[in-house]
Amino acid sequence: MSISGLWNTVLEGFDQGFSWGIRVLEATLFFDIGGLPLVILWLLAGALFFTLRMGFINVRGFCHAIRVVRGVYDTPDEPGEVTHEQAVSTALSATVGLGNIAGVAIAIQLGGPGAVLWMSLAGFLGMSSKFVECTLGQKYRIIHDDGTVSGGPMHYLSQGLAKVGLEPLGQALAALFAGFCALAALGGSNMFQANQSYAAVAYLFPGLAEYRGLYGLALALLVGVVILGGIRRIGAVAGTVVPVMAGGYMVSALWVICSHATAIPGAFGTIWQEAFHPHAVEGGVLGVLVQGIRRGVFSNEAGVGSASIAHSATKTDEPVREGIVASIEPFLDTVVICNVTALVCIITGVYQQTAGEQLSGVALTAAAFGSELSWFPSLLAVAVCLFAFSTMISWSYYGERCWTYLWGRGASLVYKLLFVLCVFVGTVTNLRSVLVFSDMMMFAMAFPNILGGVLLSGQVATDLQDYWQRLKSGNMPVAADLPVSPTPMKEAEEEKVHS
Repeated sequence: MSISGLWNTVLEGFDQGFSWGIRVLEATLFFDIGGLPLVILWLLAGALFFTLRMGFINVRGFCHAIRVVRGVYDTPDEPGEVTHEQAVSTALSATVGLGNIAGVAIAIQLGGPGAVLWMSLAGFLGMSSKFVECTLGQKYRIIHDDGTVSGGPMHYLSQGLAKVGLEPLGQALAALFAGFCALAALGGSNMFQANQSYAAVAYLFPGLAEYRGLYGLALALLVGVVILGGIRRIGAVAGTVVPVMAGGYMVSALWVICSHATAIPGAFGTIWQEAFHPHAVEGGVLGVLVQGIRRGVFSNEAGVGSASIAHSATKTDEPVREGIVASIEPFLDTVVICNVTALVCIITGVYQQTAGEQLSGVALTAAAFGSELSWFPSLLAVAVCLFAFSTMISWSYYGERCWTYLWGRGASLVYKLLFVLCVFVGTVTNLRSVLVFSDMMMFAMAFPNILGGVLLSGQVATDLQDYWQRLKSGNMPVAADLPVSPTPMKEAEEEKVHS
């Protein structure tokens, strides 16, 4: 047998073994209640509870969040590692990506156009979930002697619940979350990203099929170079990649949509009609709802707690302020970008025309754009690779923080090396196995996170009321009103002037 044949045999054996393990986990961890997965009910109930408990903070805090991101309320010398903008970019880089490109196409394929409505609902309600978890992430973060920050659900579950007399429960939930998150980072936020970035490139260059392993190795090395630099380097890279690629993607999508302006009302009509009266969709309305919310949560991650790990590192003394900033992420990710992708797929009709071609995920989106912009598949291949790259480096930080919570800060390098290895693994496994594994770990994080968030929601509501009163009364200082400590250079210049 040739070396190439032996290599393919090894990859096939690995893929079969991985697929078998996934089927066992899927049957063990998840079950349906009346056709609706328990985890979907859990996420919806949690998001609705937070929306009502916090007085629709997803609506009334929106404009304030924009002002905070613009730096209106920034103060000098606040503790933390990254700015509000970098935290948002890091969190968005973990969400804005293949979930918006491949995930939307998958939702439409499996649930029809009506799934888009339920995706949007998941995004709107998820804004409140993200507010609560990111406020708690800031409230209970730990700032180490070297200036680095540790925060996220594993800390507010253990410390916050201990504060209300539920320490054993808090410790158990924190350990569960950390374990699920470390695995989710290796799965959906790593292997899935690597898998679909390869699919995008292979769609453009079919000859790359012979070099799948080589592609995975090159991607793994690039990820390794960035993640070894920690959150500061991750934030800097994400702050550059995400705005550029998201902007380019949105401009191209809006061009296609505007070219079919007359079809837009019909597209929205189709989405509404198919959400309640779907045709040829397994499970009927329930099947559409499940697919929409499933892909919506996978895209914006609201309720699973991951974003609070990034936002806990933000330079601020106001936990509620950072929670409000974080709340806009599901809106941008799901309500805006996912809907734009969906409109392109629907108004071009590609999701129907390619039904027999078995196009999957990102390939369907590429076909939709390519039907109008012949050069776009090339740009999309680059965009997908960069989106996947930014998502992987952000989630490497999430997983590494959870890993070190379980095993100590000295184990950080071990996880980073494991993460890099899984980048390679993701390129040589089939999409279904990767997708199911990633869904399971991602959704499993929601069980301890939402339970802890509900138990601690009274603290968040009290802090929010205090913050909102100070904001509305005009007692919230803005950047222009704050004293700025002179830098050493300014002090030297002042002494020279005085002399």
